[in-house]
Amino acid sequence: MPTPPRHARRAPTGVQPADADDATRTLARALPAGLYLGTSSWHFPGWAGLVWGGDYAEAKLSKEGLSAYAQHPLLGSVSLDRAFYRPLSASQYARYAAQVPPGFRFVVKAPALVCDALVRAEDGRGMAPNPAFLNADLAVQEFIAPALEGLGERVGALVFQISPLPRALLADVPALIDRIGALLSALPRLAPAAPDGVIALEVRDAAFLAPAHAPLLARALRAAREASGNPVTYCLGLHAKMPPIEDQLPLLRALWPGPLVCRWNLHRRHGAYGYEVAKAQYEPFDQLVDPDLETRQHLARVIAGTTGAGERAYVTINNKAEGSAPLSVVALVEAVQTAEDRAP
Repeated sequence: MPTPPRHARRAPTGVQPADADDATRTLARALPAGLYLGTSSWHFPGWAGLVWGGDYAEAKLSKEGLSAYAQHPLLGSVSLDRAFYRPLSASQYARYAAQVPPGFRFVVKAPALVCDALVRAEDGRGMAPNPAFLNADLAVQEFIAPALEGLGERVGALVFQISPLPRALLADVPALIDRIGALLSALPRLAPAAPDGVIALEVRDAAFLAPAHAPLLARALRAAREASGNPVTYCLGLHAKMPPIEDQLPLLRALWPGPLVCRWNLHRRHGAYGYEVAKAQYEPFDQLVDPDLETRQHLARVIAGTTGAGERAYVTINNKAEGSAPLSVVALVEAVQTAEDRAP
């Protein structure tokens, strides 16, 4: 009887995850409960061998890479930065949610529609005042409602990142704080649709942290907690436009107890407008070019203290922070474990 023909096995066509080594899996097993670590987006071909199990084009990773990304043992979150540039629909959020496991949590930026005081040209130049700036109704309609509907329990931190403000508005920071507080107070309750959901405010002007203004901001965020019933907090924005992490921590302490949200965006050595310089120096983002040990150790202690008290912590890292966001995550986890070991 003739032997039936053997069919060659088809190679998988989708993006495949990298095989995690034993050291990474050991780190993952020791992650503190409530800690969600991730990166800013996931479409980087240079992560081959770190996150991806092969060489893939950026366009393919952007469309198909999230599922493979979410299989990395340490990557339980990701920042959906694209939501800042154009509001996403509930169906778009739902497509993202369908690609990740139930325990995954998204960090999502609110759209510039409500977070930027200026209407900007394609090159980023401000053209005119934005009449929708800090509009609570639009924030709910274009951000909170579709995110809750599409992501559901996979909502982690919903971040209102206030873009750098024009001088005219910075002339009266207390009035700005009042407006921000009113917006956050008017947001609907995230639970029970998103039981782990957190509302966070990130700013890009150091004036908010001035001695005369930081207490006002802390008071406004605490009032928003009470009014909305949501965990509302200050987002540690680690970016050269802002003071270093140790100078931002007093505001976070004023809101304790509460969750931690941190977006580690850019190494300070590049200056406030150094994204393109950092990109040129760090691509293809496959190694730690500029390890920032001081920031990492400060952040690790904050994470250990937060999760040790039973609070949630959402931390996302950009490639421009140290050179490779996945490797920064690994190094941060190691630092967190050291901080836990040293805790009294």
